[in-house]
Amino acid sequence: MGEIIPFKKKTLLEKHKGNTLCRQGHHKWLLEKQSQFDVKKGQLVTVYGCKRCGIRKNKLT
Repeated sequence: MGEIIPFKKKTLLEKHKGNTLCRQGHHKWLLEKQSQFDVKKGQLVTVYGCKRCGIRKNKLT
């Protein structure tokens, strides 16, 4: 028979770790994909992603 794993509720510290700065607008942007090409606009697109919360943003270059 398999082992029973007890589930416990996350504490507030674990639940909100790293998200407080992002809620204030201080994201930690990292470059995700270096060169994508937007066919409709004819420009290169740079994709950034926040390390803490996972939000993505695109920037035309």
